[in-house]
Amino acid sequence: MNLFIYRYVVLMNGKKIALLAIIFALPACFFLFDLHQYLSLDYLKARQHDINACYQEHPVRTALIFFSVYVLVTSASLPGGGIMTIAGGAIFGLVSGSLLVSFASTIGATIAFLIARYLFRDAVQLKFHKQLQLINRGMEKEGGLYLFSVRLVPAFPSFIINIVMALTPIKTITFAWVSQLGMLIPTIIFVNAGIQLGQIESAGDILSPRLIFSFVLLGLFPLLAKTVMSAVRGKPDLGGKLEVDSDA
Repeated sequence: MNLFIYRYVVLMNGKKIALLAIIFALPACFFLFDLHQYLSLDYLKARQHDINACYQEHPVRTALIFFSVYVLVTSASLPGGGIMTIAGGAIFGLVSGSLLVSFASTIGATIAFLIARYLFRDAVQLKFHKQLQLINRGMEKEGGLYLFSVRLVPAFPSFIINIVMALTPIKTITFAWVSQLGMLIPTIIFVNAGIQLGQIESAGDILSPRLIFSFVLLGLFPLLAKTVMSAVRGKPDLGGKLEVDSDA
C-alpha cells in the first residue's frame, strides 16, 4: 500500500498536485482562522436579527452569498453543512430555503465528486481492479438505487459518499440527479426545523408546538428513510440500470 501511494504521488502531474494542495489548505485555514465559529447554532441565533434585516434589504445578494458559501462548504467537505441547512430555513423560509439548499448541496457534492474522481479513481481502479470488480458490477446494475439509499440515511457523512462514489463507474449526471432526489427529504425536514428555530424570540417559544413537531420529524427521519427505501426496493425498475461513465 505504501509503495502504491509513493508511485501515485510520483506520477501525479502538476495540476493534480496543485489541486491536492488546495484541498488540504482549505480545511487547514478553516480551523486555523477559527472560521467554524460562524457555522454554529449559537452564531446563527446571535446574528439572526442582523441576517434577516440584510435579507429584507438585499434579498438577491443575500441568497447569492448563502448559495455560494454553501457550495464552497460542501465541495471542500468542510463541517457545517447541517447548520447551513437549518440557517436556510431560518433566513429564507421553507420554499426558498429548500430550493437554495437543494441545488447548492447538489452542486457542491458534484464538485467534490468530480475532484475525487479526477485525483483518485484511475489509480484506485488500476491498483485494485480485481478487488473492485464485484463492486463495479453492482454499481452498474443498481448504482442509482444504492446512491439513493445512502443519501437517505443521515448516518453516512455526505463527503464520504461523494468520495466513495467517485471511485465507482457511476455517471456524473446520474450521481447529480440521484443525489438531489435522495437529499430532498432530509433537506426539507432540516429547513423546516430552521424555520421554527428562526422564530424563537423568547424562552417560551422553545416549547412551541411547531418547533416540537419539527424536531419530532428529525427524530423520526431514520424510520421514514427506512420506510421509503422499503417502498422503493419493492419496485426494482425504479432505480434503472446505471450506465458506465466512460468520459468523466
